[in-house]
Amino acid sequence: QLQASGGGLVQPGGSLRLSCAASGFSFDNYAIGWFRQAPGTGREGVSCIGSSVGRKFYSASVKGRFTVSRENAEDTVYLQMNSLKPEDTATYYCARFFGSNPIASSWATPSLYDSWGQGTLVTVSS
Repeated sequence: QLQASGGGLVQPGGSLRLSCAASGFSFDNYAIGWFRQAPGTGREGVSCIGSSVGRKFYSASVKGRFTVSRENAEDTVYLQMNSLKPEDTATYYCARFFGSNPIASSWATPSLYDSWGQGTLVTVSS
């Protein structure tokens, strides 16, 4: 089970940190991804962190602004979002990748994730 939290309303240029708390499985053995979905659009891969240290992926639209991290002792993945833009407005979901370490060509494919959290809404607006 995955539970995302930390969303809210923030002004452009502001920051938020999302959390994804996991339970019920061996967290250390799985990569965890972040996706987002704005109204009327498909689900977009934002970032992913593998079970191995250093294996991280970002979409081009967030690279340099968002940072993904994990704390295995807490079974939690974080997404630090800085320099937020109105186009970052969406519901953000965390999900469990079917394996431990995705590759660059696969991490953003929603069908390769087998468990999803309920989503947390991020609104970037002045």
